Amino acid sequence: MGKLLQSDNTLHLWEQFVESGELAADNINPVVAASWKRCYTSGVDPYDGRSHLILDKKELQQLLKQRAELINIALPLMKDLNRYVAGSGFLVMLTDERGFILEVLGDQDILRSARQINFIKGAAWTEQEVGTNAIGTVLQEKIPLQITSYEHYCQLHHSWTCSAAPIFNEQEQMIGVLNVSGPCGETHQHTLGMVVSAVAAIMFQMRVHARNLELNVINERMRNVFMSMSDGVMVLGNDGCIVQINPVAEQLLGRSSRDIEGKHCETFFPDYIKIQDPLQKGKEWNDVEAHLQGAGGTINCIASCKPIWDENARVNGSILIFNPLKKISNLVNRLSGAHASFTFQDIIGQNHKLLEAVQTATLAADKRSNILLQGESGTGKELFAQAIHNASPRKHGPFVALNCGAIPRELLGSELFGYVDGAFTGARRGGRTGKFELASGGTLFLDEIGEMPLGKQVSLLRAVQEKEISRIGDDKVIPVDVRIICATNKDLKAEVEKGNFRQDLYYRLNVIKIKLPSLRERREDIPLQFNYFLEQTSEKMEMPMPQVEPSVLDYLCRYDWPGNVRELQNVVERMINISNGQEITVQHLPNEILQQGNSKNNEPVLLPSSGVSVSEQRERQKQDRDRFEKQEIIMLLDKYGGNISRIAQEMNVSRNTIYRKMKRYEIRL
Repeated sequence: MGKLLQSDNTLHLWEQFVESGELAADNINPVVAASWKRCYTSGVDPYDGRSHLILDKKELQQLLKQRAELINIALPLMKDLNRYVAGSGFLVMLTDERGFILEVLGDQDILRSARQINFIKGAAWTEQEVGTNAIGTVLQEKIPLQITSYEHYCQLHHSWTCSAAPIFNEQEQMIGVLNVSGPCGETHQHTLGMVVSAVAAIMFQMRVHARNLELNVINERMRNVFMSMSDGVMVLGNDGCIVQINPVAEQLLGRSSRDIEGKHCETFFPDYIKIQDPLQKGKEWNDVEAHLQGAGGTINCIASCKPIWDENARVNGSILIFNPLKKISNLVNRLSGAHASFTFQDIIGQNHKLLEAVQTATLAADKRSNILLQGESGTGKELFAQAIHNASPRKHGPFVALNCGAIPRELLGSELFGYVDGAFTGARRGGRTGKFELASGGTLFLDEIGEMPLGKQVSLLRAVQEKEISRIGDDKVIPVDVRIICATNKDLKAEVEKGNFRQDLYYRLNVIKIKLPSLRERREDIPLQFNYFLEQTSEKMEMPMPQVEPSVLDYLCRYDWPGNVRELQNVVERMINISNGQEITVQHLPNEILQQGNSKNNEPVLLPSSGVSVSEQRERQKQDRDRFEKQEIIMLLDKYGGNISRIAQEMNVSRNTIYRKMKRYEIRL
């Protein structure tokens, strides 16, 4: 009886309001009252109730595509809700935040009734279109609501009851409304509770979906990092078996992931005992040397291993990251300056002895043979060594230099070959890589080779012959691919006769001998060298290039230069400093140069022809090298009867290179 009286009272209030726009009593839901007023002000027809804003087919398809995520998450829960109300004449529907219906579920009878008022997919169910209703009013108030019978503003809806609740995203923005509508005679206060519970479930599923999307993005990023890492990576299970590897690991092992995954790590890492700590004790280790059984045999690696923890703080596997020591050494060499800076273009002079040395060095650069550079201190032996390296196929590899006379004899072996942890008292923890390993793939320049103690010469001979070394304190053999360039200011053959140098090592190193002339043997190059150093040093010191008194060159050309080019460079720098940017005169020369110049005042001075620039001198050097190379090709053609393959092998170049040089020099078979 109470419900009927309330319903009759609501009908009476509605009739009065739609006629006058005034509410005669305040015993009506204030939310409904506010909605009626909005509808009246907007001019909504209370005797209509049909939606007249309906999307066409194309617009609807576009909307459904845009709201696919919401629909896909909500639909299973809508189906569950529909099963609860099946047979009772109720509809379950979903709208977007503008009130457009996205999905409708229900019995066929009630669906037909709904179509009569355009209560269908694609229709706008807002207060402006159809007056007060659960969907439209929820869109306004953003709270769960139940609108029943005469509470609807439009008369066509008075036979309906509707319960709706807003759906919010994680940013607390309303993105839709879930609604249940049916005959007003079936109104139940628990219906709204069911809708609110369903909306809570939808919002929870949306949060889960968002987290899954975030995890998918993170996983994809991690996968991309894993697959594109320049290091080899293995993911191990807690039993030590390989779960996953990346392409670099495949390349190093020479096998596909299909052949590797599932096998025990010990199959490829004999040092597996090192990997057990992260798996058994959860202790990580970093940058430890390990041996990998790879595609081409044993590969020395630098490896790190870290445990993987599960949600219960238990070790559930480990990640093993490794890189060939050779690759790391090349990177260290490049970053630490273990590379060659000079080329043959940096060798200044036109003396025929120097040009012969440059020609021989240029031709030797393409070969694999060891080279012995002989000359006094300061004649530019390291400059020649760097130029040879930069003109060789190894130019992209490291250039590592070691002065054999500057290292104490007891440390020379560890410098050359390295050592392992605990090899001797004072050894650095973790061991150390030697110069042979650092130079692998490039050039090892051994300066002052004549100062090497006899005891160390045996080890060097074995390394040169076998192309492999063993670190001090270790029995593992490490292959090294190194080209040796040696330099000395001694007559090594005389040292062999004296018993100071091993004969077998001498012949191993003295495959291609290049003698560098002293500066006093090429006095005509002194003005060129002087001008070159004058320009270079002035630029380095950020000073204008000073004028030079002509008699200064006379004194420089009469001096014997015991320190050779290095001494001349130091003298130039000294004179620029003490002249303080003014003209350089005889007064700025060191006393020893003045004294010797005065004692040889009547001797003729050999000066280069006037007007010869450094660029012209370099062009002459290039022409001389080309002439020498042409003569060598002609000689080899005669020697091997025109067999291009044999000539290419002899010169350590490709057949195409020989054909190209023959065309360039106009050599015909």
